[in-house]
Amino acid sequence: MARNYLFYEKNNCCICIHLKYLKREHFMSSELIIWIIYSSPLLLFFIIYFYKRQKHHKLSQTFLNQATKDNLLEPASLHPIINLAKCLGCGSCVSACPEHNVLGLINRHAQLINPANCIGHGACKTSCPQDAITLVFGSNKRGVEIPNLNPNFQTNIEGLFIAGELGGMGLIKNAIEQGKQAMNSIAYYVNHQKITSEKTKKNIIDCVIVGAGPAGLSAMLSAKEKALSIVAIDQDSAGGTVSHFPRGKLVMTAPANMPLVGKVKFKEVSKETLMNFWLSLIKKYNLKINQNETMLDIERDENGLFTLSTNKQKYLTKSILLAIGRRGTPRKLGVEGEELSKVVYRLIDPEQYKNEDILIVGGGDSALEAACSIAELGLCHVSISYRNDSFNRAKAKNRKRINELIKNGSIELFMSSQVNSIQKLKVELNYRDEIISINNNAVIICAGGVLPTPFLKKVGIKVETKYGTK
Repeated sequence: MARNYLFYEKNNCCICIHLKYLKREHFMSSELIIWIIYSSPLLLFFIIYFYKRQKHHKLSQTFLNQATKDNLLEPASLHPIINLAKCLGCGSCVSACPEHNVLGLINRHAQLINPANCIGHGACKTSCPQDAITLVFGSNKRGVEIPNLNPNFQTNIEGLFIAGELGGMGLIKNAIEQGKQAMNSIAYYVNHQKITSEKTKKNIIDCVIVGAGPAGLSAMLSAKEKALSIVAIDQDSAGGTVSHFPRGKLVMTAPANMPLVGKVKFKEVSKETLMNFWLSLIKKYNLKINQNETMLDIERDENGLFTLSTNKQKYLTKSILLAIGRRGTPRKLGVEGEELSKVVYRLIDPEQYKNEDILIVGGGDSALEAACSIAELGLCHVSISYRNDSFNRAKAKNRKRINELIKNGSIELFMSSQVNSIQKLKVELNYRDEIISINNNAVIICAGGVLPTPFLKKVGIKVETKYGTK
């Protein structure tokens, strides 16, 4: 019996300890040590995770605060609305978004932290495991006018279709896909359309494609694949909005499938690379585009045939595809001398303005980017005329960039001013209630565009104003 006990004497007292308790205590201390050893990496992981999470939340809040300060809280196109009751705060939508610092996590929920930079990829909705994201147009403060389209991209007017940015989808990938799908619907439509007059059959075109951007080019390739007779026109040149970007500007794209071409893989390319790609397709597949031809009117007769009038001629067609984008035509100032050749409405190449006096008219991002691109070359004098007293419409990075150039004297500002007249070697400005004259060789007007909505309504297309709805 004594073998199960441990005896020792202390201070003339005999103490007896049962060995099983001693062993148990020794075992428990060993178990605790092992638990600490094995749990330490996990504990460290959670410490690092929560530290980074908190850091991300603070950074997201900083971006949102800056967007609020800059009054850039209204998305331009399709954008997500997050259901906070469903959102887990997992961050999958933040990781899936191809744009940087557009979505973020604040208070354990996803949120748009740079709404004005959201361009409607839709990857956030696809990646959300809780289906907490809905993609919508407009907001409760700012409505966006979108034409009503059927799933086959047909408007309320039978035979008249819309694809690309005009329908609310601004991405190159989406425009390419919609151009292809719209032409599939058009092919079905024209092949089932009955025309009684033999004379009319000989003169009719299957489809007139208006616009030679990504949606228009994709539709042309699809029409060629289906052996449809088409006419393609553009009020400017091939390439759509991309062709209007300044030289060297990066264009975010994503892989897309083009008719006859197959899968096109782009991630981040310059304007020049993408334009060269478009032009190579036009040449390879012998696509004919009537450039500098502006659509003026659309009429539909009792037989369901369209007459599309341009500034050059008229076309009789079974169907029409509008792929004209949302920018419409440039907004003009309506002042004396605006018709001079030195007046343009977009910057193509800053290099062409070396050693000249240039006036930029406008105060948005396109105006500031144009002014900076030219001023940073040096050897020229750049002025900006803007009707307001601050650049509150522009992004913070552009305002910072412009302020640095103003400080070093590269740009001269004429705030709260308006162009009074444009002359061959000078421009007159209404500045501080008096007319002043400045030397000038070129004028770049960045006053936005006239949306095509009035034209759509004129020809009978139903347009709905979306206030944060699908």
